[in-house]
This record gives sequence, C-alpha cells and structure tokens, in this order.
Amino acid sequence: MLLAGAALLIGAVPAPAAEAVLNIYNWNDYIDPDTVPAFEKATGIKVTYDLYDANETLEAKLSAGGSGYDIVVPSLFPFAARQIKGGFYQPLDKSKLKNYGHLDKGLLARMAAQDAGNAYLVPWMSGTVVIGYNVDKIKQILPNGPVDSLKMLFDPAVAAKLKDCGISIMDSPTEVFPPALLALGLNPDSKKADELKKAAALLMKVRPSVRRYDSAEYINALANGDICIAWGYSSDMQVAKHRAQEAGKGVNIAVVIPKEGALRYIDTVAIPKDAPHTEAALKFIDFIMQPEVIAKTSSKIYVMSGNADAKPFVTPEVANDPTIFPPPEVEKTIYTITGSDAATDRLRTRLWTEIKTGH
Repeated sequence: MLLAGAALLIGAVPAPAAEAVLNIYNWNDYIDPDTVPAFEKATGIKVTYDLYDANETLEAKLSAGGSGYDIVVPSLFPFAARQIKGGFYQPLDKSKLKNYGHLDKGLLARMAAQDAGNAYLVPWMSGTVVIGYNVDKIKQILPNGPVDSLKMLFDPAVAAKLKDCGISIMDSPTEVFPPALLALGLNPDSKKADELKKAAALLMKVRPSVRRYDSAEYINALANGDICIAWGYSSDMQVAKHRAQEAGKGVNIAVVIPKEGALRYIDTVAIPKDAPHTEAALKFIDFIMQPEVIAKTSSKIYVMSGNADAKPFVTPEVANDPTIFPPPEVEKTIYTITGSDAATDRLRTRLWTEIKTGH
C-alpha cells in the first residue's frame, strides 16, 4: 500500500520532460518495494533501478565515467570518503531538500569527518557486519561452539568442523580484513603491510573450509539451509532469517554481533558528478528523507536508517532488536574503518585475490 499523503508531501506536479527519468544504482534487497512506485506516482518521474552487490563493483562503474546513474548508494568507509576526494560526486543543493532536518545529527557529525559540511552525502542505512548461522545445524556439529565469537569463521580449527555444512564469506576485502585483523588481536583498521599480510595468512588457513566468497547469494543460501554460517551485512542476515521463517521449512537462523566487535557501515546516498538528471535525483533524495517513507525500508530490510525521526514509524520488531539498534554496551565494541592510500589498496586487493584463488 502506498504511503498516504506521499503525493502531497512531494508535490504531484510531474517533472519537466528532461527530468522525467531517474536512474538509480543500489544494493541488492536494499529498499522497500513500495518506495519507487510511490515516488513515481508522486512525481511523474520514471525510475530505472539497477543492482550491485559490492562497493568495488560500484566504484569500478563510477571510475570508468559516464555511468548514466543519478543516484548511487556507496558505503562511507572507505569508499565514499575517497570517492569525494576523487571528484566522483556533485555537491547537494540542500535548498531543495526540505526534509533534511529529519536526519540523524549524530550520524551526520560522524560522516562530516569524511564529508566536510556534509556537502555530498546523505545517510541511507547503517548496520554492522556480523555472523548469521543455522542454529540447529551448528548445534549438531558444535554443541558448545563459540557462536558469539569471530572464532566461528576466523579460527581455522573451528571453521574446518563447519566445512561440510557450508561457510560463506563476503567477496569484499574491505569487510573481511578488519575482522581477520581483530581475530588476531590487531587493530581492525590497520594499514600496516606486515599486519595485513598476517590477516591474509589467517584467511588463507581458513580458505579450505570456505564454500563460497559471495556478497549476494548468501542471503538465500542461508535462508534455504544450503549453508550453515555466513559473514555478511546485518541487514542481509536479518532478511535471510525472516525469509527462512516465512518459508516454514524449519530453518532457524540466528544473527550475532561478535563479542570481539563488529564493523559499522554507513551507507549513503550520493549524486554522481556526471548524473544526467540532477533535479530528479534531488527530488528522490527529498522523498526518501520523509520519516514515514524511509521507515518502511528500515522495517522491510531490518536495519537502522540514517533518519532520526523515522524510528517511531519502524515496526516494533525492528526497533526493539538489539542486533539492529545495539545497546550502549555493545555499541562500545563497534568500530569503523578509514580510507587508505593507493599502495595499501593495491596490497589488500592482491592479497585478497591470492586468498580467493588459493595461491
């Protein structure tokens, strides 16, 4: 059902012909299905909506230039931060964003460290990178397993016991090196070459037990019982958990923030520098900054939005889930990562390729 009054809030006058199109490039399973149709109905703007499954995919598309996209959703650390420096995005005309005041000021302050004056980015969603696992399968294999710990995936001895039931790890070094470093007792944001190599050595030891490196299909694989444990985004794990419940096939998924700590991601909305439909993009950003609108996505994909006024409109199940809105004692263990120089990026990418290929 479309949000009541959405057309009134955004204005029902169709955009000029030149702006009657909007091209969005977003993550897989990362928006409420009603949002785009509601926007199209309210504005008369026709949306083309494409999907990607990793920040690296988006960055490659933007680096090539001429992507044709008007709205993209990069993660702040370290991608959007360095993309701003690289001139990938155009500044936001905040005079056309009348709903800007609903945004979480604390999150904006954190973002401002990478985006001075919040000139280029608007927060979309914020979550953590966590463990999702099949409760019954893990209990059968490891009845006393360390299910609340990074050891489940980053201890080679533990991972070896889970090899046959299926381990999936994200195909993204940015989200995998930090927990590997943390599992070794090192700074998860380390840029030191020797420490990155130590993390790579650990990941290489785990590699024989990993069935897949994947950043999209693990959602359904976990929900269907095809794998028993995964490392991925908290929103994805929650989607897998609820899909399993809806399927009614007895697959029970648990989502865990590791006790050692978890990487917090902040996904943002930005307009590429060469976007062909800037005015339409600004209309869309203003539309999704309405608390009632963004709350539907937050409830649908089980993740905290960047909109402070949206929480009252989020379903109680989501609003009261400590893995989505962590309590203060857990929040203390959650960390973020910062941008790195080109040499570090090349090293990490080379090490990641060696891990995936096994040599």
